[in-house]
Amino acid sequence: MGFAAERGLRIAGFYVENVSGASLARPELFRLLADSRPGDVLLVEQVDRLSRLSDADWKRLRSELDGRQIRVVALDLPTSWMMATQSDEFTARMFGAVNAMMLDVLAAVARKDYEDRRRRVAQGQAKAKAEGRYRGRPEDTAKNARIARMLNAALSWSQIQDTLHCSRGTVAKVALRMRQQEAAA
Repeated sequence: MGFAAERGLRIAGFYVENVSGASLARPELFRLLADSRPGDVLLVEQVDRLSRLSDADWKRLRSELDGRQIRVVALDLPTSWMMATQSDEFTARMFGAVNAMMLDVLAAVARKDYEDRRRRVAQGQAKAKAEGRYRGRPEDTAKNARIARMLNAALSWSQIQDTLHCSRGTVAKVALRMRQQEAAA
């Protein structure tokens, strides 16, 4: 908010996304885009918060941003700060071109960093498994028992997810386990 206040910008809304920047399926981001008007500024803390997308997905998102005439300003990209203020047409076009190039570069770097971290984690897990030290995340038996009770009480999977803040996959895993136990009995 300090950045916007220092530049006399009005904050129209805050959007908090809980989906990874590596996914284009981001409801809050697309709600923000739908709510925006041409010339609005999308202020992000860091470029990697906006995108860790593959090249093809980044191009789709950039096309959406450009088509809606949204100016992207990232606090970690000082060249983008000029996009937050109005200027003459020549200056706006020059900074727009520089900002677009820098956004593309930083989006590519963010994707590479994302892929590198995933690869290193997988290598570490594979090594730990080979040495017998990796067990994975322990099962939350208390939560799974609650899921089972709620399934037995005929609550919907969506109700269970909303109540327990768990994924559909977790509910499905417990439901499958229950069916297998019934079949074995």
